Amino acid sequence: MAEHRTVPALFPPPGYAHAAVVGAGERLAFLAGAVPLDAEGRLVGPGDHLLQTRQALANLETALHAVGSALPLVVASTVYVVAAEPGPLSEVWDEVRASGLTSGPHTSTLLGVACLGYTGQLVEITVTAVVPEESAVEG
Repeated sequence: MAEHRTVPALFPPPGYAHAAVVGAGERLAFLAGAVPLDAEGRLVGPGDHLLQTRQALANLETALHAVGSALPLVVASTVYVVAAEPGPLSEVWDEVRASGLTSGPHTSTLLGVACLGYTGQLVEITVTAVVPEESAVEG
């Protein structure tokens, strides 16, 4: 299993770790960015960072389950937020912290960006997660 570390010589991170160490022999899943689209490809929550974050997290949870993993097994994430100021980033981060994603704590980067791939998209989340050996990876 992954070992999460905070480094005493560095500023204490708010709800994430400085590093995650994964032992040899562990299987990892590298997931594409989870986006706020429903199963039919429609954007969920146009103009609403929080609704889009919730949808991206739900999609992420579905993708993790499909490969035999789960939110608490995430060792690294990057959260992209369309925003020019810190306010929306903080709101999205609070929503991410309220999910099972940050129970680790895992390593994470939160970024404000100018735009994302889908028209109206405000949030995207990419992760790397441990896949326990007892899990059967589905295709």
